Amino acid sequence: MRLPLSEPHLRQFQAFQAFTSQHITPHAGAWDRAQYIPESLISLLGQHGYLGANVPEQSVGQGWDSLTYGLLHEAIGAGCSSVRSLLTVHGMACHATARWATRSVREQVLPRLACGDLIGAFALSEATAGSDAQNVQLMATRQDNHYLLNGTKQWITFGQRADVFVVFGRMQQGHTAFLVDRDTPGLSIEPLSDLLGTRASMLARLHFQDARVPAEHLLGREGFGHHYVLTSTLDWGRFSVAWGSVGILQAALDTVLEHTRTREQYGSPLASHQLVQRHLTEMAVKLHSARLLCYQAALSRDRRDPQHLTDTLLAKYQASNFAAEAAHTAVHLLGAKGCLPDFPAERLWRDAKVAEIIEGTPEILQMQIARQLQDGYGQGIFEGAL
Repeated sequence: MRLPLSEPHLRQFQAFQAFTSQHITPHAGAWDRAQYIPESLISLLGQHGYLGANVPEQSVGQGWDSLTYGLLHEAIGAGCSSVRSLLTVHGMACHATARWATRSVREQVLPRLACGDLIGAFALSEATAGSDAQNVQLMATRQDNHYLLNGTKQWITFGQRADVFVVFGRMQQGHTAFLVDRDTPGLSIEPLSDLLGTRASMLARLHFQDARVPAEHLLGREGFGHHYVLTSTLDWGRFSVAWGSVGILQAALDTVLEHTRTREQYGSPLASHQLVQRHLTEMAVKLHSARLLCYQAALSRDRRDPQHLTDTLLAKYQASNFAAEAAHTAVHLLGAKGCLPDFPAERLWRDAKVAEIIEGTPEILQMQIARQLQDGYGQGIFEGAL
């Protein structure tokens, strides 16, 4: 569907799509099988400003509005969810640094993140803490002008490659966040492989054993980790995954349309069969619905609407669910082709399942959305309408 985009937004979206078509889509399957994103692509993302999309202009970033940021993640997500996941976690690290780092760290680190000289990642999940973020077990203790971190983080997207990590730990004052360099003494990195989806996102397990982090690398204040740093940073992650799920939806529909127009059964193209047409219609409706929810989330963010957090929850919940359903349909309609790695359908299906889980499972989002409804979300939606 066509959103009511301004001419500048439309031009940017077309540029994002052209970049994806040239540099990402032809290689996505090979990267998935190799479980690796090449440095040459990361360099290109930096050169085009995509790694500094949400970094303020004063910090040498693009400072793009939320709609442009979302359109970038849709376009990249349609080509390769692993590359989109790089943009997701890097953007989360950029936001946390811009919003919560000390001035000196911000001035030193943020311009390097914006150009891709440094790659950032987000380290929250543990063996017993993911959806239950308050159950983080990694311990942080103050020692003179350093903090000592002890514990393990896992499922860290681009943990194999990242140069800096936003790390959450437990203190007596409450959960606390830190910006941790890759070469921090006491930090070791263990690669993880062979996951179901987004296989090129280079996951890792991070082991902290008396890892010494300078006090200056504290994000916000002690005890600020959960209700401030985590909440605002996860919001960026969910926004990215929502738009990336729209990209999966678009790619799934495109894949199915190409197949059903050319594949003949019983003397006519599959697309002319009524039951296939029902599937195509449902995929199109899901795509339009998810994209509109993401568009609403972008508008509310840019307007600084207090409901923007809930709008992002709604967008992530519906877009990732619809992406999983559409990718399932794509595999189903392609038949044997849908099960082969030579065709994108099976990769879309695996990546869509990951999109459902990361940055909030459907069940967690249902709980959060329901709480927002109980607190009065939506009461003013139609204010000003006739």
